[in-house]
Amino acid sequence: MAPRSQPTARQVRLGTELRKLRVSAGMSAREVVGILSSTSAQMSQVEAGLSGVSEERLRRLAALYGCGDEALIEALVEMATDRTRGWWEEYRDVLPPEFLDLAELENHARFIQVIATAHVPGLLQTEEYARAVFGYWVPPLPDSELELWVAYRMRRQQLLSRDSAVPYEAVLHESVLRTRVADRRVARAQLDELVRQSERPSVSVRVIPFEVDGFAGASSSLVYAGGRVPMLDTVQRDTPYGSAFLDAAAQLHDMRTLFRKVEEASLDPIRSRDFIHRLSKEL
Repeated sequence: MAPRSQPTARQVRLGTELRKLRVSAGMSAREVVGILSSTSAQMSQVEAGLSGVSEERLRRLAALYGCGDEALIEALVEMATDRTRGWWEEYRDVLPPEFLDLAELENHARFIQVIATAHVPGLLQTEEYARAVFGYWVPPLPDSELELWVAYRMRRQQLLSRDSAVPYEAVLHESVLRTRVADRRVARAQLDELVRQSERPSVSVRVIPFEVDGFAGASSSLVYAGGRVPMLDTVQRDTPYGSAFLDAAAQLHDMRTLFRKVEEASLDPIRSRDFIHRLSKEL
């Protein structure tokens, strides 16, 4: 089977975790392929996410590496054997790959925590808000492409309304609520939508008011997605050149600490809902 030309972030993550296990076991790739009667090229492709790995081979690798974490092994097996074609695959070769990677990450997450200091998070945006954000793109998107991007974002939001909705917690700075990406009408509708979404049992929206002392986290925006086991958590952060997916243990620890710090500066969900409602009435 030919190597994948564009592996997804999830496929790359599986290969990364297998490489971590090998390195932790103190084994070289050459040693492993000798034992498994494989080739260095095949091993390299698997660890780069360019080739898949069967359940049988994955379990053999885990045993060879001395991995006794059954929960981790089962999670990796799930990643390796899941052949479900997600709805986002309909957009492959049409939208940027990082868009699809984020939707796949959200779909498999056990929980999602978001810090927003610039825009309302994508899963909570109204259609008109999303259209205004994408409409600010440089260079400008053609109208047909703009509508495709907006439709894709709206479809992502089904995650919050499905029967087994993932627990979702968003912490928003007041600047996010007051910034008018379009006009007063769109701003009011977006605030009302935040109030509506915050009433879902699985959704928590918290606000950091301007008046809070000691908040220096203006650059703290992130999406933290919980994996099947904590070791497989992932953080997504926007950069000037696209999305970055972070998964190193030290990075995950730092991002968990950051989320706790930002959360501690916010109002509780009920006071936050009242806060957003008051802002909407002021418009």
